Amino acid sequence: MDNWKVVKVTSGLPEAHIVKGLLEASDIPVRLEYEAIGQIYGLTVDGLGQVKVLVPEEYLEEALAILSD
Repeated sequence: MDNWKVVKVTSGLPEAHIVKGLLEASDIPVRLEYEAIGQIYGLTVDGLGQVKVLVPEEYLEEALAILSD
């Protein structure tokens, strides 16, 4: 599981954790990727504050289908 793909980009950690929980409930491994400084200061400029929700490539289609419902 070295090849992780972005399935969603959120505007902050709370939304990212909701997406993460939804995918994990379907047994899909999830990793969150974000810049810590954006979360500390609540910045949403130039990508700061954004959170990328990633899944292993082999789960990509299933994750996208879940998120489209």
